Amino acid sequence: MYIFNETINIDAAAHNEWIAWIELHIAAVLNTGRFTSAKFSEVLVEEEMGGKTYSIQYTAKTRADLDTYYQHDAANLQSDGLKKFADKMLTFRTELKIIKEFYPTELHT
Repeated sequence: MYIFNETINIDAAAHNEWIAWIELHIAAVLNTGRFTSAKFSEVLVEEEMGGKTYSIQYTAKTRADLDTYYQHDAANLQSDGLKKFADKMLTFRTELKIIKEFYPTELHT
């Protein structure tokens, strides 16, 4: 599995409008059919530049799903945010490949 992570710092002046918009944006990304789920999180660090920082992690089953998203969907979906919040938002994206997942096991004494 793969994780497409978007980390976004949003200016305080646009924060409330952005929060309403990002939920619709996440739904639009999921509706492409390229991802199985998304997690929306607040990053718990204070940025020197101010604003609030968030992370959205989209899970894709295969590399092909992620590549198809880039080829067919990413440009349009990403441009929406840039048009609306151009100078109020700073974004960077990373990709992660899940190697192995670990879960707690019951310890027997």
